[in-house]
Amino acid sequence: MYSKDVTVRNHVGLHARPATFFIQKANQFRSSIWVEREDRRVNAKSLLGILSLGIVGGNDIRILAGGPDEETAVEELTRLVNTGFAEQ
Repeated sequence: MYSKDVTVRNHVGLHARPATFFIQKANQFRSSIWVEREDRRVNAKSLLGILSLGIVGGNDIRILAGGPDEETAVEELTRLVNTGFAEQ
């Protein structure tokens, strides 16, 4: 399993639009992928799961993956979060 911590940079966090972008990217990978915030872990390929974490700007999250493309999955999802989802 591979994981990485990242701080959500966009102001409103992972609301519906950026969460959808995140899920679409996660679904490009064969690995199982999760997002953790505090003591909760959800499937990164589930919109309701991501939204249930209530992630707002400035929150730290951990992206974890297990499977054949785990490192690539985590790195690309981390890169997406670091872009701020193109929001200003």
